[in-house]
Amino acid sequence: MRLDKFLKVSRLIKRRTVANEACDAGRVLVNGNVAKASVKVKVGDIIEIQFGTKTVKVEVLTIQETTKKEEAKELFKYL
Repeated sequence: MRLDKFLKVSRLIKRRTVANEACDAGRVLVNGNVAKASVKVKVGDIIEIQFGTKTVKVEVLTIQETTKKEEAKELFKYL
């Protein structure tokens, strides 16, 4: 699954266009490397997102095309 879509489905970022812009600005890292929005995300990947001064680090647990709001938290684990 594409990184921008995973960020939207997991609700780490609300909209896919915002996820795209964050990737383009270099604020999203996958396994320690700056990632484009088109990077394929796999189970076990570590995603780091910089929101201003705050950094969120998560590990991908599962990948689903769509989720309900309550189930979105099960796609990743905070580190």
